[in-house]
Amino acid sequence: MVINIEELYEAFSQVMEHRRWWDTDNKWEILLGAVLVQNTNWRNVDYALTNLAVATQFSPEKILALEKTELQDLIRPSGFYKGKSETIQRLFTWLAEAQFDLGLIAQQDFSKLRKELLTIKGIGEETADVLLVYVFDHSTFIADKYAQRIFENLGFLSSGYKDLKQHIFWPETLDTIKAQNLHGWIIEYGQIYLKNKDLWQSGPLNQFKLKLSS
Repeated sequence: MVINIEELYEAFSQVMEHRRWWDTDNKWEILLGAVLVQNTNWRNVDYALTNLAVATQFSPEKILALEKTELQDLIRPSGFYKGKSETIQRLFTWLAEAQFDLGLIAQQDFSKLRKELLTIKGIGEETADVLLVYVFDHSTFIADKYAQRIFENLGFLSSGYKDLKQHIFWPETLDTIKAQNLHGWIIEYGQIYLKNKDLWQSGPLNQFKLKLSS
């Protein structure tokens, strides 16, 4: 178990720029982006989000009312558009059960809400955690590929998303904003310093020591 994640947060805080990871306050745009970014790059997601903004203004009622083929055409730039369209329709059907009241949904217990998200076909561990942190204002560790590689370079090898997440002690002091910050910093740091061993060695956190407990 990694028990000094808060120390890692503070180390990142000293060397990374403090800025918002998502360039929008529209939670519907964030929610859609979290699905569309699966297995593609953000440039392609931007094209799809622009199409959705023009067609629906990110109104959840309008998105759910789209015909499947129309939705597929709008999100085609993001790739895997057939599967993603089905995931979006299933997710918005679930949200409609709460009259699209994100605040009401967010009041649910964290574990219960996470389990509900994971029952929606197409919503995996990472997407569920991104939605919890950025849409529903909960706090948790997002153990994405960059996190897995960074922790491996720091001496903690995991077998994947679920394994790494289960071995992170996440303290209550890390609130939603800090969860968002850490996720963004890990991605940005990884994009810079994980390209090769020399770049990793030149990074300011290459000597950070993880504290482990059995």
